[in-house]
Amino acid sequence: MHTLPASARQFAVSTSDGRLSAVRSTPPGGSDTAKGIAVLVPGYTGSKEDFVPMLSELTEAGYDVLTYSQLGQWKSEGPDRAEDYTVDAFATGLLEVLDAAAPGERVHLVGHSFGGLVTRAAVIREPHRFRSYTILCSGPGGATVAGPAGPALEEAITAEGSAGAWRFLEPFFAAGQPEPVVTYLRTRIHETNPANLLGIGRAIAAEPDRVEELRAAGVPILVAHGEHDAAWTPEAQRDMATRLGARYEVIADAGHTPNEEKPEVTARLFTDFWAEAG
Repeated sequence: MHTLPASARQFAVSTSDGRLSAVRSTPPGGSDTAKGIAVLVPGYTGSKEDFVPMLSELTEAGYDVLTYSQLGQWKSEGPDRAEDYTVDAFATGLLEVLDAAAPGERVHLVGHSFGGLVTRAAVIREPHRFRSYTILCSGPGGATVAGPAGPALEEAITAEGSAGAWRFLEPFFAAGQPEPVVTYLRTRIHETNPANLLGIGRAIAAEPDRVEELRAAGVPILVAHGEHDAAWTPEAQRDMATRLGARYEVIADAGHTPNEEKPEVTARLFTDFWAEAG
């Protein structure tokens, strides 16, 4: 759906659970001139393409940017059993991506939605690998999820696979979108491993509140979300930021995907925070 900028290239990263589809966008002078490396992790039903609208802005600001589709997401390999899609397994995948694509580097990390739970687990496990951490449109755990999920979605996936997920989610995803966007979203979900869709749904529901563990990791944190985010409520995200002692920002006129709805504004928010974090 989104066109890659000239600064970006696609490649694959090998991990213990399969090859993951990735994109890397480098500043004009190359990686050696970058202010730092940023790694952007997508959420449920998402993929690396969710961050493509931001790549030019982030790269022009001097950052070397890597984003990838997680296990079983669109164009990435992954196991065929739902029980293998745990937060810990996704966090291990992230750390293996860092080993392969940014060995020895401390990176600026961003996790969107379910990607926020994955990235949080990685930061708690190995905080020394991260210069900063941005939680985008995510929350403290499964108990505070407000978006479309739960037994009805699992039933639809169990009965019809990825097509069932689209049938259930279409009213939420397609409302107000032009037909090319709807076609793209439909294709992406249809081509996502149904075990991934089942496993992530269960993983979100089971995820405990780990805010105190994350605060103890000592990494500079930004909590940000769209003004109209409805997956985790703004109140839950603001409370999480307070408990973390984190910087907290609301992105005006955006919902659950400010990285796509307001990419320039969101990119500037990220780069300002990265510069502040050092």
